[in-house]
Amino acid sequence: MKYLVKAKLKASLKNDLMREINADTLGSGSVAFGEYIKNMQQARVLEDGTLCWLEICFCSTPLAEELPYWQRYFEEITIENAHNPNNCQDYNGNAKRACFECSCTDQLEQTMLRWGEPFIA
Repeated sequence: MKYLVKAKLKASLKNDLMREINADTLGSGSVAFGEYIKNMQQARVLEDGTLCWLEICFCSTPLAEELPYWQRYFEEITIENAHNPNNCQDYNGNAKRACFECSCTDQLEQTMLRWGEPFIA
């Protein structure tokens, strides 16, 4: 499934987060390692300072694997379906792990490019 994640960066940890991103170690130890940096490269900073990004997750509980990593750096984390789950080929069992090649959120991704500013310039 693809999820829209919104979260407030803990200001005191921004430098630590950037250090992990630059060292390519963000999410080290997670099965989703590599996706974390991709998420931050695509993240947008909204006017109120909230970051938002799209994230793929195959856990039965959304972001069960990723959430502990995000909670280190973020607070007020919200996770919403980025599209109708009934149309998700992974969710409905038609194609496992289909989200990596799926275009279901293309329109949302284009819209998000107009939201705020990139987190990583």
